[in-house]
Formats: sequence, structure tokens, C-alpha cells
Amino acid sequence: MLTLITGGTGFVGTAVVRLLLSEGHAVRALARRGSDLQNLNGLDIELAFGDLLDKESLRQAIKGCRRLYHVGAHYSLWEPSPEVFYRVNVDGTRNLLEAAMEEGVGRVVYTSTVGTLGHREDGAPANEKTPVSLDQMTGHYKRSKFLAEEEARGAALRGLPVVIVNPSTPVGPRDIKPTPTGQIIVDFLNRRMPAYIDTGLNFIDVADVARGHLLAAERGQVGERYILGRSNLTLHELFAILGQIAQLPPPRLRVPYQLILPLAYANHWLSHFITKKPPRIPLEGVKMAKRRMFFDNSKAVRELGLPQSPIEQALEEAVRWFTDNGYVKK
Repeated sequence: MLTLITGGTGFVGTAVVRLLLSEGHAVRALARRGSDLQNLNGLDIELAFGDLLDKESLRQAIKGCRRLYHVGAHYSLWEPSPEVFYRVNVDGTRNLLEAAMEEGVGRVVYTSTVGTLGHREDGAPANEKTPVSLDQMTGHYKRSKFLAEEEARGAALRGLPVVIVNPSTPVGPRDIKPTPTGQIIVDFLNRRMPAYIDTGLNFIDVADVARGHLLAAERGQVGERYILGRSNLTLHELFAILGQIAQLPPPRLRVPYQLILPLAYANHWLSHFITKKPPRIPLEGVKMAKRRMFFDNSKAVRELGLPQSPIEQALEEAVRWFTDNGYVKK
């Protein structure tokens, strides 16, 4: 069975590609010309060059495919031109789902994010049913993914068999960019993390995220969404684990949110008007950190059989990979 995947060059996408290949699937990966293909080097896959904004390239890429994993997205906490989020994440998703509908694809897994989910006022972990609205989305990335998820649900109502997965914060090897979370790990390893703020995230092994995609294709209910997560950790707890793995002292200084926010605004201003480069303290990341992004993954565990590998193991693999691949200074 031929399967098309978008975003196969990225962190989560390459994990999905490798798992599909290990289970005997024929894989076609959509990639833009000029993309960094190092995560796909040496893999027995077919490359289809195209773009989410080029409808004809999508029609050609999806021909003959019975399954589609739409993992690709524009993921960043800052861009000089925010409209790129909406073009790629919203318009691109709509274009791809329309092509899948035309081709009669038998199952689609759309990769969203826990960033589109709500938060509970009592601080308890949120789930797929926690109320949320577009107005509650912080920043253009989360807003665009919220709107893209609506495109996926709309396609499901029109008859396309779409299942939505919402990964939390994956960690592990081959985070080549790296992602914002990977950059936190790299900065810690390079002793560039002198302090932390009182926030928290849900972390999961990227290999479990990949398995969750395949399980969603096999067992997921059309139109439903599933949180692919594992461990709720504060940043303080994360750095304590990384410190044990890397034999480095974790940061001891906790910076108040009220202090870091004006610094983030200043960084944002400098990036937007002066440097045109990503800020060292991303404003959207700081705004997200105001709440602990803790989530309840029990639906995915119960209905999909989502594996729950120890997060310490995934962090150890991430540290080893970043160290072995030149991200950590000697």
C-alpha cells in the first residue's frame, strides 16, 4: 500500500517515515525543491517534489496513494512575515485535503498540536474536550494550526476519512533544525541556560509520536482528535533530568514571568525592526509559558494503544544525538 507523507524531512515526519518503512509500507514523501533532505538520506522511499500551495503538484504526489499523513507545517515562534503561517498551515492543508478527496484516499492522519487545545482554569491537565476558541490562541503559529484543524474537521464532515492527532512536545534524535524544544536542550548542553521560568510542558518520545500516527490510521475514529503525550514536567524538573543525563548542574535561578515578559517584547522589537533574525527570547514562547501546558493523554492510550516509553530514555537519546552531531560545543 502506497502512503504519502508531508513533512518527512522534519523531526516528527522522519520518525513516521522510518516507522512506516520498518513495517513494510511503500512511502512517497512530498518535499519542496531545495529542502534539507538529510533526514531521508539512504531511505528506500520515493520523493515527490512539490509545494502545499501548488495544487497540481499535490494532485501528482497523491496519485495512487491509499493513505496520507499530513505532518508538514510551518513551525516557528517568530517570522518577519506572519502570513507564511496561514498560507502554509491553513491554505496548504485545505489544498492537500481537497486533493486527497479527489483521489479517494482511504485514510488521512492530520498532525495538529496540543497548542490548539484549551486550558483548565483549575490547573488540571486538559484533554481533547476542554473548551477553547480561536481568541485564546497565542501567536500566529497556534492560530494557524487551530484554523487548519477546522479544515480537517470540515473535510471529515464532507466524507474524507480524517483522524486528527495532537502531539505534545516530542523529544529524541534527528531534530536537525532544531525545534524550539530541541533548542532548549541544546542551550542547556552548551551552558546557555542560566535561569528558568516557572512553567511546564507535556513531553513524549518522538518514536511514540510516530507510533501514534500509525495507530490513529488503524484505530482512530474519523473526525476525532487524540493527544499524543506522555509526561507532564515543569522546566525545573526537565533540567534536573537533563542534568543527570549530561552530568551538568541545572540552572538554579528562577526568573519571574513579570521580568522576562518585557525582555521578550524588547527582543521581539529588535528582531522585527533591526536584526530581522529570530529573537533569543521569543515573545510568543514567553506568552505561552504563562500557563503550564499539561495534558491528559488517556484517550489516546485507551482507544489507540499509544505507547508510553520513559521520557528519561527519550531525553537521553536526544542528548546523545545532539552531542554526536555537532550541536554541543567541545
